[in-house]
Amino acid sequence: MTQPTTEFDDIRPYTDSEIPAAMKRIADSEYFNMLASYVYPDRSVAEVRQMLLGFQTIRDFQLEVMRNVNDQVIRRTTTELTYQGVEQLRPDCRYLFISNHRDIMLDASLVQQILVWNDLETSEITFGANLMSSPLVIDIGKSNKMFRVERGGNMKDFYMSSRHLSDYIRYTIGEKQESVWIAQRNGRTKDGIDQTDQGIVKMLCLSKPNDKIAALDELHIVPVSVSYEWESCDILKALELYASRNGKYIKKPGEDLNSIITGITQQKGRVNITFCQPLSRRELLRYDRLTNNEYHKRVAQLLDRRIIGAYQLTPNNYIAHDLRYGQSFFRDKYTAEQRAAFVERVNRLRKFDVDDYDTLQDIFLGIYANPVNSKDSVAE
Repeated sequence: MTQPTTEFDDIRPYTDSEIPAAMKRIADSEYFNMLASYVYPDRSVAEVRQMLLGFQTIRDFQLEVMRNVNDQVIRRTTTELTYQGVEQLRPDCRYLFISNHRDIMLDASLVQQILVWNDLETSEITFGANLMSSPLVIDIGKSNKMFRVERGGNMKDFYMSSRHLSDYIRYTIGEKQESVWIAQRNGRTKDGIDQTDQGIVKMLCLSKPNDKIAALDELHIVPVSVSYEWESCDILKALELYASRNGKYIKKPGEDLNSIITGITQQKGRVNITFCQPLSRRELLRYDRLTNNEYHKRVAQLLDRRIIGAYQLTPNNYIAHDLRYGQSFFRDKYTAEQRAAFVERVNRLRKFDVDDYDTLQDIFLGIYANPVNSKDSVAE
């Protein structure tokens, strides 16, 4: 294990030595009673507080509290959670998981749950600075191996924060010997189109600029594909896309927190997480003679092929596609009952006072229909 460094104190998660103080702050929070009752409905708040105050390490917090949080979410809001590909992961290797991003918290959190179920080490998790909006969120996040990712700023600040992030990810995997989870793009997919931002690939290469093949190969990149039968925050996403048609969308205070809570509590139906085939050095060497810009683009496309190829379509995707395009091409993919349930979901949009309901409905249908189109357009 490498000796700790102070170079990344501005973004890193907590260390074990910082856990007892963080647990006390969480236990003293005005929201603690509510959180304790949700996570431990069969235990008294006093008992949960006493347990929390006894934690000494990140592992204590994760294996007791976060595992129980995930258990509650899975039990209360999913009909089935399946996963594939975890057998490819070696216990003695650390990985960079690059995932499509549909839910602020759950995409990464459910990956951690699967790692725990399979006796593998949990990973550190990127967490946007905009989401670290309160001391309680910061304490819970940093106690759960989440590290801060800065967003925005001028070009110089953006480059410096990107280089700092790249250095930290390489340090974490190579020296701290911790895996890392990162989304394939900045922010969640809102329109159902999972597309890797080549800027993410560029960022990863900044910390090893003189060898672009080794820069990625040394990170042991594993694409991860997350699929929800009922899209997380689907109505909220449709409303945001509708509002942003004619200009930049400005989030309201508390909107991110509302999305986190909605994502956790909303019914999700069937959920699948697939750990795709890792990117190999042989694959990366195909692009060795390309310019840096083209290299970043090709690797992003390779990630897309893996992620979209593993994405599991459900009847909702086919129903939405047929409704959006006015056809019955996929009629054999769903039942009349499933179609009626989806139409009922679409009709919930009618309670919102908008100028152009047809456009709002089309946006909503696109969230579910676009993955069908993506499957057609991307082939390994």
